[in-house]
Amino acid sequence: MASKLVATLASFLLLSSVGVIIAIAIIQTYKITYLSPGSKHGIVLDCGSSRTTVYVYEWPAEKENNTGIIKETLKCNVKGPGISDLGRNSNQDEETWKHFKSCMVEVEKHIPASEHNSTSMFLGATAGMRLLQLQNETASNTILQDMRNYLQSLPFQFQNASIISGEEEGLYGWITVNYLMNNFLEKDLWNTWVRPRGAKTVGSLDLGGASTQIAFATTDDARGEGLTKVTLYGYDYTVYTHSFLCFGKNEAEKTVLAKLVQGSTDLNNVQNPCYPVGFNITMTEEFIFGSECTKDLRIANYSPERNITMFGGGDAAECRKTVRQIFDLSSCDGSQNCSFNGVFQPPVSGQFMAYAGFYYTAWALRLVGAPTLETFNSTLWSFCSMDWAKLKENYTITEKHLKSYCYSANYVYTILVDGYKFNTESWNGISFERQVKNTSIAWTLGYMLTLSNMIPAEAKLVHLPMENTVFAGILFLFSALTIIALVCLIILLIRTCY
Repeated sequence: MASKLVATLASFLLLSSVGVIIAIAIIQTYKITYLSPGSKHGIVLDCGSSRTTVYVYEWPAEKENNTGIIKETLKCNVKGPGISDLGRNSNQDEETWKHFKSCMVEVEKHIPASEHNSTSMFLGATAGMRLLQLQNETASNTILQDMRNYLQSLPFQFQNASIISGEEEGLYGWITVNYLMNNFLEKDLWNTWVRPRGAKTVGSLDLGGASTQIAFATTDDARGEGLTKVTLYGYDYTVYTHSFLCFGKNEAEKTVLAKLVQGSTDLNNVQNPCYPVGFNITMTEEFIFGSECTKDLRIANYSPERNITMFGGGDAAECRKTVRQIFDLSSCDGSQNCSFNGVFQPPVSGQFMAYAGFYYTAWALRLVGAPTLETFNSTLWSFCSMDWAKLKENYTITEKHLKSYCYSANYVYTILVDGYKFNTESWNGISFERQVKNTSIAWTLGYMLTLSNMIPAEAKLVHLPMENTVFAGILFLFSALTIIALVCLIILLIRTCY
């Protein structure tokens, strides 16, 4: 009887010990969890033609298919003009630097002090500085060096301050739009990042103050100028992109003004069909013809300080006719693979996101989202027909901008329809937006995504279910119990047999 009891207990102890050993081995091997090594931050300064904006981006230190999962966590607008205006007015410069430093103080507070030394910082200057570089390379280099000296004095890891090309600006804008719309990656039911089914992308339409960019994906076998191969999240894309310098909203308007002055015989009474009836303004010849974009249009006996007075005509048809004059629409000779000024462009198709100046023009017309071409055109006509008093009564827009929205609307219509060749059907694919998921649409996010490919990802930290010493102790204990139980059973077996 005693032998049976001992045998039963030994068998139970043996089976239990073996079960425990197998269980803890499986748990220790397959129930490993990974702790994120934390977040990385990046700072990008967008130095545009009319202002500077500072963006702070954050992404996990471990990356998804070699590109960081990035989100915008801070945006700070530097009050005052763009950096291309530095060196022209000492009082204005002082204010610009004051606001610049104020933004950087905000950035320092936003990023944990322990991460300052590892936070990369980049400055990208766009069309305003591209124009200044053409006009006065010495001044351009001086401004960039001053910016480098200041940024290097900050506690961050300063990388570079440079003027990016228009094509880069267009490509980064395309990346931003599609990233925000989850066209590269999306989370599945298991909270895992995967490539969306179909993997369709959206085209990008960016309108700045001094340049405008178009970018959209084409077929892999496409051939022609302006095509770029880009790899994101392990997938390759062929993207067409082109930037038109001097066709930004502000510089293009100066060209329109120059055309009107050229066609007038009285500088004190220049009729501007794009300005509203009842509005007049006086400006210097330098304001119109002092730009690198309009210097070749200067009138005879050009005098920078001489005044020109313009009076509004409020005529949408004449305004569009004047705006069309700044585009070379005949050089394409009817080709479908050409936009304007003889520039190659594959035919547009699919969805497009129009932002920056495109958005603000549609916003002024109260047409954000996806208005039809007919609605855009009819609303434009109604807007241009309002006199100055009625415009001020119906719109709470600053007079500086309100006066020019008839021109802006006709410009947007002309470049999209006559330039990029959007028709009634393809226009329906355009959406005028400022943000996607509460994040501003700007080339800087695409810039940061691209640069994150060059920032090493840290390995995930392994967290085991139990400490190695505890695991070893438990394993030793139950192994010993297994051996003892097995020995007992063997002894009992021998006694029983003999």
